Amino acid sequence: MGEKVVAGAFDLSDRQRYRDKLRQCLTVLERLLAQQRFDRPRNLMGLEIELNLAGADGLPKMLNGEVLERIASRDFQTELAMFNLEVNIAPHRLGGRVFDRLAEELRTSLAYAHRKAGEVDAGIVMIGILPTLDRDDLVSSNLSDVDRYTLLNDQIVAARGEEFTLDIEGVEHLSCTSKSIVPEAACTSVQLHLQVTPGRFADVWNAAQAVTAAQIAIGANSPFLFGRELWRESRPPLFQQATDTRPPELQAQGVRPRTWFGERWISSAYELFEENLRYFPALLPICDDEDPQEALAAGGTPKLAELVLHNGTVYRWNRPVYGIADGVPHLRVENRVLPAGPTVTDVVANAAFYYGVVRALAEESRPVWTRLPFETAAANFDAACRYGIDARLRWPRRGRLGGVAEVDAVSLVRDELLPLAEAGLDAWGVEPADRDLYLGVIKERCRRRTNGASWQVATFHRALEAGLPRDAALAATTRRYAELSHRGEPAHTWPVGLPEPVPTG
Repeated sequence: MGEKVVAGAFDLSDRQRYRDKLRQCLTVLERLLAQQRFDRPRNLMGLEIELNLAGADGLPKMLNGEVLERIASRDFQTELAMFNLEVNIAPHRLGGRVFDRLAEELRTSLAYAHRKAGEVDAGIVMIGILPTLDRDDLVSSNLSDVDRYTLLNDQIVAARGEEFTLDIEGVEHLSCTSKSIVPEAACTSVQLHLQVTPGRFADVWNAAQAVTAAQIAIGANSPFLFGRELWRESRPPLFQQATDTRPPELQAQGVRPRTWFGERWISSAYELFEENLRYFPALLPICDDEDPQEALAAGGTPKLAELVLHNGTVYRWNRPVYGIADGVPHLRVENRVLPAGPTVTDVVANAAFYYGVVRALAEESRPVWTRLPFETAAANFDAACRYGIDARLRWPRRGRLGGVAEVDAVSLVRDELLPLAEAGLDAWGVEPADRDLYLGVIKERCRRRTNGASWQVATFHRALEAGLPRDAALAATTRRYAELSHRGEPAHTWPVGLPEPVPTG
């Protein structure tokens, strides 16, 4: 969705032409795969982080245009709402001290952005959902001043044909409506990219799907929305409902939501792109001038612009990506599961765990997806979102017994997935010091049963017990979170509660 588009009305012929171009693109993708035109493995990973802007009071600041002007770096871009930014880190080769280098780049970039935001009395907060967001903050007038967001909002609203319903039953119950997709902007995430060959794509995607629940359980960081305590990771249900083009009748008919876990394991990348065309109507029917079939016939590398654009409007938690670098096409798995934050160290630890465990699971002789029903993987994802580090998941038994058994998420990560992550990072050639430092963060989270979400909830309730009103407790929790986040020590080490005595009057 990073491409610039121009807002405007579409007519019937635009949609028909776009559908035809999509089918051409899919045919060309199939030929590219058959001709083995894709980049050879280079062990490349990439990282994007969505960020919030907040003031010293902990409340959101609608200032991304002013802040970006001051940052003046192509690494930082707008996101959906005016309190959002995104930072993109250049691709790195997995190996050596890659995670230390990644952490240093992130610290430098975020510290610079934070200083620049300070010039307009704002600051960077890296968190899944800003606890102080109010319904009045998430309205269409606070969309970023970028044509593609206005256009995307208009098209999803038109497809929906009525207000969006947000209904999340968690620790507390949230039920409200929205006239726009802007509530989606509350969800700020980390996106982990991994370049893979076509032959390895299905194994990596299946492994990534299987491990999403574990990622969420140990990395949850989004327990609040609109003043309510909901799920430990409230982004997935919020994102699905805020972008749902289906009125209730289509939901009842089993039409798939655009924010989607999926419904089956796959055997090729092509299947995902084909499903995206088969199940999801175009939202942005904007056609490129290129004829992809002519470009391929001439020996060139087709952009497949329509396919790429359409793919960007289907919000899979593990998304297939077609890209071109140095004139050569490549495929990536984009993992979109994790919330932002709490600290750079936590983000890099989550990345190390993911890249390690996905490599190991993808190379197992008896893959986990041959032993775990897809419906169980999807149910695990929901359970992890609801309960975070206290979730119980279902996972294949080890040994000859076979079958699937319920297991505590912490035990699964500590006893089975962390050793796999270690082996996977070794296979990537990551230095043992890097491996042990960042996987050590995950081990400590498991030992203390603490992550960003559990710290936020505990600190919020401590503030309530000390006599703060609800809104003030959320703001105080947000301010304390931001302070500790910028200090940089991982969240499992943070003391629970507010640092100063809280007045009871």
